[in-house]
Amino acid sequence: MPTHHLLLDGIAFAYPDRTVFTDVSLTVPPGERVALVGENGVGKSTLLRIAAGELEPDSGTIERPARTEMLWQELPYPAHATLDDVLVDAVAPVREIVHSLEAAASALGADLGAEKAYAQALEAAELAEAWSLDARIHATLAGLGLGDVERSRQLGRLSGGQRSRLALAAILLRHPTLLLLDEPTNHLDDDATAFLVAELEAWRGPVLISSHDRAFLDDVATRIVDLDPAAGRYDSLRQGTVYTGSFTNYLEQRELDRVRWAQQYRDEQAELKRLRHVVNVSARDVFHTDRPRTEARASAKFYSDKAAKTVGRRVRDARTQLGRLQREQVAKPHDPLSFAGFASRRHAPESETVLSLQRVSVAGRLGEISLDVTGRGRWLITGTNGSGKSTLLQVMDGTLEPSAGRRLARPGLRVGRLAQDLTWPNLELSPRQILDVLGLEIGSLGLVHPRDLNRRLGDLSYGTQRRFALALLVANPPDVLLLDEPTNHLSLSLAEELEEALDDYPGAVVVASHDRWLRRRWTGQVLGIVSSAVPAVCEEPEPGAYRLSP
Repeated sequence: MPTHHLLLDGIAFAYPDRTVFTDVSLTVPPGERVALVGENGVGKSTLLRIAAGELEPDSGTIERPARTEMLWQELPYPAHATLDDVLVDAVAPVREIVHSLEAAASALGADLGAEKAYAQALEAAELAEAWSLDARIHATLAGLGLGDVERSRQLGRLSGGQRSRLALAAILLRHPTLLLLDEPTNHLDDDATAFLVAELEAWRGPVLISSHDRAFLDDVATRIVDLDPAAGRYDSLRQGTVYTGSFTNYLEQRELDRVRWAQQYRDEQAELKRLRHVVNVSARDVFHTDRPRTEARASAKFYSDKAAKTVGRRVRDARTQLGRLQREQVAKPHDPLSFAGFASRRHAPESETVLSLQRVSVAGRLGEISLDVTGRGRWLITGTNGSGKSTLLQVMDGTLEPSAGRRLARPGLRVGRLAQDLTWPNLELSPRQILDVLGLEIGSLGLVHPRDLNRRLGDLSYGTQRRFALALLVANPPDVLLLDEPTNHLSLSLAEELEEALDDYPGAVVVASHDRWLRRRWTGQVLGIVSSAVPAVCEEPEPGAYRLSP
């Protein structure tokens, strides 16, 4: 019988310089959507590649369906290939299933074993939804915002976001039994994400997902597997803690587990201390004399020997308990990266306007916008992909001149921006070398592991590089902090802590984000950019309400 589930049992894997897994086990049955979460670098993408068969584990057992596909961030096609070429290749396996079904149907009656082959072909066709293929092609392209793109357009002429969405469309149309998704909501707006959620909820096979999108996980996940050893479970030697339910359920249960783990550790350490005292101290206090000299001393020796036997038994029992507890004690709870908050420094008064954009626009990238930012202002910039959110932040920090309008800033204003796409002038430098040049210290901020401070930037993951860039801003907070998709590449727990810390930031904060979880809880002002041509324009202040130097 064909396999319709994913089974990973006792998976271990190590790169030359580090161990990733020691013992990971999980099962994903048909109809379940399991999400992998954990700190950056814990191995979520690695486990997906092992499940896909792209990496061989050092040990362990894998069972996967024959039709298994993984979403890749880049399409494996040349730049001259067209959108239609990708679609034809994507649906080829489904069309082959239809051909197999037709061949099996023709063989019925002529071959005694044809019924079994026909039943298997029919089951495969139903799982792949083969009869609605043409309709699904149209619906998938429209749902992912590609419905208006010409089928003859070459991939080299598509934007990065369009290529990513086409890769997602291709794997959905290929309709494998097992679906492996690594950050599937990257480059998806709200409508496209809603389409993907509906697709996954109707998916009949197993789905394994890695994503930093908390709202998406809350919508689709039926189980959460936390690969972080600091997840909070202490009752299993295996790596990977399974939580049933949504992301919200996971957050609640994980915190309870961490509290129980910490309490268990404290109780056991206290018991170990007591047992060591019994073994090391009580045995020395036993008084024993071999030869009594008088009747009184004989009596004393009798009671002394009796006490010694009692204490000796207690010492032996304590030594046995100590050995068992030392073997079975829970590990000390791991300390995950935890954002310590923003450093304090003097900034402009809360109500004073420090940065003003007056009818600014950038040809082909950003429609006309007016915006005022006060000393403690809180702005959230929202909009679809390509609407100009990142462009607006570049105008605000002065690195991009607007085609029209004016940018006015308070004299001496310090503006810092966390870019969505990082570029470093020298990838050979380590974070420690950069910090020494700048005279900054980030050790207590909780954004970068100490082990990464002396590694060259080029050897660090993109997520670690981005956290380091954020740490540079946090260590010396600017008057206006601009954050472009700040929760991308942050672990889920770090993203939560960063959002909570934004309320206490000593200056102004402007966040551009498609993160629905962040947007749902935002309490500041909101600017929605409808499109690059027709943005929402904030109400302009009255003339003379402020004085700014350009």
